[in-house]
Amino acid sequence: MVNKTGSKTLFLICAAFISVILGIGIGSVFIPPKDILAVLASSLTGAGDSAVDPIVKSLVTDIRLPRVLLAFLTGAALSVGGTVMQSVLKNPLASPFSLGVSAGAGLGAAIVIVSGATVGLLGTFLLPAVSFSFGLITVILVIGAVSKIDRRMSNVTIVLTGMVVSLFFSAIMDLLATVSPTYAQRINLWQMGSFSAKEWSSVWILLPILLICIFVFMRYAKEMDIMTFGEEQAQAMGVNLKRSKWILICFVAVLTGTAVAFAGIIGFVDLIAPHIVRRFFGSSHRKVLPASALFGGTFMVLCDLAARTLTSPKEIPIGAITALIGAPFFIYIFFAKRKR
Repeated sequence: MVNKTGSKTLFLICAAFISVILGIGIGSVFIPPKDILAVLASSLTGAGDSAVDPIVKSLVTDIRLPRVLLAFLTGAALSVGGTVMQSVLKNPLASPFSLGVSAGAGLGAAIVIVSGATVGLLGTFLLPAVSFSFGLITVILVIGAVSKIDRRMSNVTIVLTGMVVSLFFSAIMDLLATVSPTYAQRINLWQMGSFSAKEWSSVWILLPILLICIFVFMRYAKEMDIMTFGEEQAQAMGVNLKRSKWILICFVAVLTGTAVAFAGIIGFVDLIAPHIVRRFFGSSHRKVLPASALFGGTFMVLCDLAARTLTSPKEIPIGAITALIGAPFFIYIFFAKRKR
């Protein structure tokens, strides 16, 4: 069993590496894999720097590599968040967006866009900072309201409250786009997600947050394994449901809010990855969590590659690509669940 799990993990690692190389190499200017590896080796060790074309090196290190890495980290973050939420809420169709993270982050971004406040102490980070803050505050409000309404914090109450808040905030966003037609297109594009013109600073912020959150989730892997059997069984086995849900949901909100703040709203990745990974790795979260991160990152890099090459030189919003794949998958999961 260990050997099988190890071989599957090795396959995911190799697939992730290949997807990154493809993401860097394919574009308006094709860069062969050997040149990419030479640039990466030169950047890491400084050896052979004179043999690398400065234009190719700049294209790889300044433009394509940060974009591809941010896409990978975003996919990993959303997939891990989806894995945790499906376990916490015991719902195969649950995702971090069920808590209102995306709606809150979208409302924050829309307010910044409409107000035109693009400069200040935070500079280019103003929009991501406000977006992240709104997403996190939304989740805190949702969970706080649920704890007052339902002391047991049942899964149904959490999902319904999150849906109501999401619909309310989405209505406000639509209102802002309607009364400010000048900014409507920018708001709509942000809501569909994009990795265009991303810099290294975004990568260095998301990377440590992803690693910290995965570490916390791994510490709660046993509790999540038990939660999948239901709330009553978890309580009978000594799991402090309210405390565990608070901690896990708050860290999911931080992780998802950060990813959404930099990339915009990208749906269905957090639904697809956990289901596919569980089919091959089983239900143990110690295996599923890292595997979901690898699969989700690989999937997002390939979707981003399709988004910027299918209609080149125009770029398709990556949310449209993930929706084209994810919507049929969502329908399949829904009807498969009903059939069972």
